[in-house]
Amino acid sequence: MTDNSDVSATGDSGDTSGEVETELSRDMSLFDITFIGVGAMIGAGVFALTGFAAGLAGPALTIAFLLNGFVAVFTAVSYAELGAAFPEAGGGYLWVKEALVDPNGFYAGWMSWFAHAVACSLYAVTFGVFLTEFLVYGGVLAEGFQLFGFLGRGLLDKVLAVLMVSLFAYINYRGAEETGKAGVIVTAIKVVILGIFVAFGILATVNTPNWPAKFLSSPRFAPNGAIGIIGAMGFTYIAFEGYEIIVQSGEEVVNPGKNIPKAVFYSLAIVVPIYILVAFAAIGGISVVPELAQRAGLAADAPTWQLLGNLGELGIIEAAGQFVPYGVPLLLIAGLTATMSALNATVYSSSRVSFAMGRDRALPGIFDRIHPEKRTPHWAILLSAILIIVMAVTLPIESVAASADIMFILLFVQVNWTVIKMRKTHPDLPRTFKVPYMPWPPLIGIVLQFLLTPFLLSALGMEIGLGPDSHGFIALVTTVLWMGLGIAVYYGYSQPKEEEKLEEETPTVATEQATAEERTEREQRILVPIANPESVQQLMRTALDLAEERNADIEVVSVVSVPQQTPLSEGRKFVSEERAVIDSAIEFAETEHPEVPVSGKIRIGHDVSEAILNTVEQDDADLVLMGWRGRSRRRDYVLGSNVDEVVKKARCDVLVERIGPSSDEESLGTVDSILLPTAGGAHAELAAEIARSIARQNNASVKVVHVLSGETAREKAESIIESTLADLEDLETTSEIIESGDITGAIVGETADHDLTVIGATREGLLQQLVFGAIPENVGERAKSTVIMAKRDLGITSRLKRWFKSRRS
Repeated sequence: MTDNSDVSATGDSGDTSGEVETELSRDMSLFDITFIGVGAMIGAGVFALTGFAAGLAGPALTIAFLLNGFVAVFTAVSYAELGAAFPEAGGGYLWVKEALVDPNGFYAGWMSWFAHAVACSLYAVTFGVFLTEFLVYGGVLAEGFQLFGFLGRGLLDKVLAVLMVSLFAYINYRGAEETGKAGVIVTAIKVVILGIFVAFGILATVNTPNWPAKFLSSPRFAPNGAIGIIGAMGFTYIAFEGYEIIVQSGEEVVNPGKNIPKAVFYSLAIVVPIYILVAFAAIGGISVVPELAQRAGLAADAPTWQLLGNLGELGIIEAAGQFVPYGVPLLLIAGLTATMSALNATVYSSSRVSFAMGRDRALPGIFDRIHPEKRTPHWAILLSAILIIVMAVTLPIESVAASADIMFILLFVQVNWTVIKMRKTHPDLPRTFKVPYMPWPPLIGIVLQFLLTPFLLSALGMEIGLGPDSHGFIALVTTVLWMGLGIAVYYGYSQPKEEEKLEEETPTVATEQATAEERTEREQRILVPIANPESVQQLMRTALDLAEERNADIEVVSVVSVPQQTPLSEGRKFVSEERAVIDSAIEFAETEHPEVPVSGKIRIGHDVSEAILNTVEQDDADLVLMGWRGRSRRRDYVLGSNVDEVVKKARCDVLVERIGPSSDEESLGTVDSILLPTAGGAHAELAAEIARSIARQNNASVKVVHVLSGETAREKAESIIESTLADLEDLETTSEIIESGDITGAIVGETADHDLTVIGATREGLLQQLVFGAIPENVGERAKSTVIMAKRDLGITSRLKRWFKSRRS
């Protein structure tokens, strides 16, 4: 397995002029990736499967969930070690393919694809059930409805499931995504609503006379014995596949060696208690009322666990209706939110696995195709959606869940064996987390998971045996058929193709050591993100002037943006489009200021602003210089989404430059006169530093102005002017105090007489100062010449850094 996450290259073999690196942008923090795992584990499973599982284990469902957490830990440690060592998209499939002989690798991907697709069909069917129930509850549909004479509840559930899968497949094709923040919000909503459910359920339980009888004598704590408990464990084991989702996003995680293992364990520690408490609240809080008993086909004295089991996916909803205020709509809304979030995640993950297999020639090349405009694996998404729909339409929900459980169990067995094997085959692998007491934890995990499967099938067929109508039998047959189809695909297609496949790796060319040494001698680093080829020369002129004055090196960065649905590594296919911009910037720098070290970097990420912010942090940039095309049409952005985010979040000084409307090619970059509006403060001081640097390099004069609008006393204005002029004492300067009620208009009027205006961010209130403040932004929009807006980083880290550098110099 080759880690190509960081690739550097130069142009032609004879070109040693500049360094250009290609890197994947790691945007996800420990908090983000932990919530991804939590969201996956308390997705639709807790709403859809709790009722069914209660029917299998009885009151012992609480023990089943506790034991599931125990079993999951033995596989979680394997995922933690391998996920930290191989932080790449693909997860278990890539590890098994690397460590075990064929066809193990193929089957790991084949089972993972099917497991995610079947899990998605489970969530789709559950969504259909919940939405139908919501329409009935709201009076839109009557109980026992029959639309068009044939469309009853069961069929409508399936139709809605198909529509939702199609919708989310289209959303994934378009490249739209549930952002990290939105995912955290959705997960938080689910946790809060489940917390409300648990609180009211426990209150209802303890207020019930002789409530322990619901758990200990109904007819007993484990009415179906060990088979029921272990069967419930296997049936709900799909809920604990969150660590597979975590490692699938490994290439996007900041410091994956530490954060992936932490996220795996933190998510389990959060989720297992939630499941146990939900089970306790549901069984203890619900009461067997005649209406529900009749609907479930039970006697009035039936135990509550049996009522939940017969109500199936609606069990937890009906329980909430009894003891939570507005419980039915509240839980239905939470369930619909959870299923939609899970639907999006599993359409995404199933298409990613099939895409990875297509890339490895394990599946036909059509799976590997990226849409040229949307940059998404459109065929992998479409074919995965077809598989999801077929499973959702043809199988009962219990069989769907059992099929997914079996596939995940088999995949986890392979991963546990892989971690043992890799200790021998890859002894020098950089392991930031190691499974203790090897090989016992993964071996115990293998044994326990093998035990779950027969008990799962047995529990699902307990009432009528493993006959042709049993959900366990259907799940087993589905699994056998899929595995058989896999044999045909592997030996008929995959094996011959893998033998033909030539190893393709992105070349790595070392840069000259002299360049690296020269960069380390520089005191500062200026980061210049460039996307528009037309702004290259102007931004580089400014950056070079500043670099000369600040003894800084320059790093030019360009971002290749790919949708969330596309693995970051596939963004390398689009690198050439950005490489031309980087090359032109480096070539211009070598012509104008060959003594200034300039390097280039192409970041591949899902979000442009996050990629730039990551570069600021990881490369310890002191200053960011960005271009601005003009005010955004969107009201929720001030300058533009990417510029806004960088200006607000960058932990360094930020400059935003806009080329004036009157600038032409001949005058572009010529600076003879600089306008420096000032109102004092840290941002204005930075603006003065920038103006001084550019003026020195261009032998330009500087005019300092302060607009007196009645809010500032003249003495204070004169003091501000005098202080600013003191910082520019070695330059040709003039100054003026302008009295005007229109500060912006006065400054804009002055800009026509100067080649460049440098203005600091204002010190307005929080609600006014969205990015730079109203005055600098309006000046930047209306100015007749080029404008640079400056914003000082006022964080304590930045202040200490500047202090140490000043002491050192």
